[in-house]
Parts: sequence; C-alpha cells; structure tokens
Amino acid sequence: MGRPMILQWLKENIVLGDGGALFELERRGYVSAGPFTPEVSIEHPEALKQLQTDFARSGAQVLQALTYYAHKDKLKQIGKQGMLAEINSAAVHIAHEVADEYGCLVAGNLGNTWVYDPIDPGTHKETRRQFDQQIEYQLPYGIDFFIAETLEYLGEAKIALEAIQAIGKPAMITLGFKYQDSTKDGVILEDAFKELEEAGAEIVGLNCFRDPDRMLPLSARVRQTVSCFVATQPVAYRCSEEAPYFQIQKYQGHLAFPLEMDPFVLTRIEMADYVCKAQAMGINYIGGCCGTAPHHLRAMAEALGRSVPNSKYSPQLKFHPIIGEKGYIKEKDERILCEQRYGPAVCHFLDEKPDMGR
Repeated sequence: MGRPMILQWLKENIVLGDGGALFELERRGYVSAGPFTPEVSIEHPEALKQLQTDFARSGAQVLQALTYYAHKDKLKQIGKQGMLAEINSAAVHIAHEVADEYGCLVAGNLGNTWVYDPIDPGTHKETRRQFDQQIEYQLPYGIDFFIAETLEYLGEAKIALEAIQAIGKPAMITLGFKYQDSTKDGVILEDAFKELEEAGAEIVGLNCFRDPDRMLPLSARVRQTVSCFVATQPVAYRCSEEAPYFQIQKYQGHLAFPLEMDPFVLTRIEMADYVCKAQAMGINYIGGCCGTAPHHLRAMAEALGRSVPNSKYSPQLKFHPIIGEKGYIKEKDERILCEQRYGPAVCHFLDEKPDMGR
C-alpha cells in the first residue's frame, strides 16, 4: 500500500511540515547566501539527505523537495541553468529516500520566479513555462502534492495553481505578506484566498517573511475566510510591529539580513508556543520557513503531544550538575549555583543565599 495522500492526513489531524532547508544548509556551509540556490542536491547530496533525515526524525510529516529557486531564472545567475533537470530530479530522489524510511509524504516545490509582472502578459507566459519545467522534472520521481510558496502576487499564485492542476496533484498555495495585508497586485487578503479556494486550491495559507506573532493574526483571517485546509509556515526569526518582516531587522545599527540573523533566531519554546496557538485557531498544516531548524520541529511536534524518533534526545534537565534536581547537583561553588539557578541579580543583592535545592 502506498503512503496516504495529504488530503486524508489533513482530514484526520494536523500535519506538521518541515523547516527552512535553504537557510539551515547555508548555516551548515552548503548554500551560498545571496543567490540561495539549491545546487546542493547534486553537489553535496549527502548534506541534503542528512538535513531531511533530521527533519523527519524531529517530526516532519512532509518533506519538501529542495527545489525552491531551482528554476531557470535563478540558476542562470550562478551559471547552472543547464543543470535545471538534474537539480530538480535529484532533490525529489533525496526527499524520497528519507520519506520512504520514515513514512513521510513528499511535496514538490515551486517558488516565486522573480519574472512575473502583473502588467506584462509576456511574463505570465514565461512564469507558467518555468513552473511547467520544474513540475516536468519533479513529477516522474514521485510527488504526493505540490507546494507553491512565497508568492506575493495573486496572479503568480494562480498561474502556479493552474500548472499544478494540469497534472492532477493536490495544490498547497501559500502567499507572503510583508507590510500590507494585500498582495502586490492589490488584492486584499480575504479576497485573494477566496479566489484561490474558488479556483480549486485544496490548501491555502501563508509562509515566509513574518514571525509567528506577526503571521498568526493574518492566518486567523484566512481561517475565517475559507472552508478548505489552511497552512501557516512563519520564519523562525523574531520581528516586531515596527519591523514586521525578518529582512529588515537591525543589529548594532545596520540591517542584519542575511549574514547576521543569529541574534533574532526564535527559541524552541517560542516555536512550540506558536504551534499551540495555530492549533487553537484551527490551522491544519503547520510548519516553519526560513530559520526553522530540526530542534524547533521536535519542540513543535512534542507541543502537539507527539513522540518522534529524536524525542529520545529531548532535554532531561533534572540530570544537569548545576541546574538539575536535588541528588544530581555536583557544583560546589554556591555563587555559581545561585547565579545559574536564579540569575546574577538575585545572588548579588541577597545577603542570604536562597536554598539551592540540595
């Protein structure tokens, strides 16, 4: 028997997606910041396979083929447009190797083309051609459904949907919003998602740009607008109301993106909290985008009450020799014990040291 289809899984329970593969591989040294192209699938397939294994063991139920930006326009920037077929097909092969071992679904992936112009019909044809090319190179190797993501134009999203529908696979279409709650072609959020649902998208939602606190209010509006399945995949970088998307955060007075984002990474606790909030508002597909790493996913899965393979290595803080439970404490310096358990301010100002719990 083959793996269950995505729509059946969504009908039965929340589906947990994967994380931000390109950004995680950039951190690991296999993707170049700037182009963010996924030639890793042919140059270092072992690195991609390891990351997708990490995602699966941390609770991801869907592994996306790493084909975001694996289209002609982006690959041309790095002189690899001739490797279009190889990069797309290799990414699907690798995703399948891991998915078959861990019982995950495999999602094909389409992303924003940077070609689409709402007022230039010629770019609409080129956008469709690029989507069709990627689908052609991904589909033969086993795709359960397609995700078209990080789309800021409703028109481009509709072209992606049409391309997916042409080959008869379920479609998950996710839009990205930065400052406004309208698409770049001027369609208000509610109307955009109504149009996508009416056009036949089985799953619609949001991804990228915003952190959970900035994305979930928009996700709630999507949930209230449509009756189909809803997805949410925020970035794991802390934003603010003044700077609501991750590429405009400032670190030491200058823009942090893309090389100094480390101080903005959300904790696993924050990502687990996000999952609980998304679950409460009726979101069906919950995942993470840029910055979301395996340790985030494990915490997200466990927040849903799930035990996953890497739960074997979940924190066991009671055994720590300083902050652990009574009977496991080994530190003999009372000042260090106090500071690490209660914070330096408490230990500096209190004349009497608090009970260390020994």
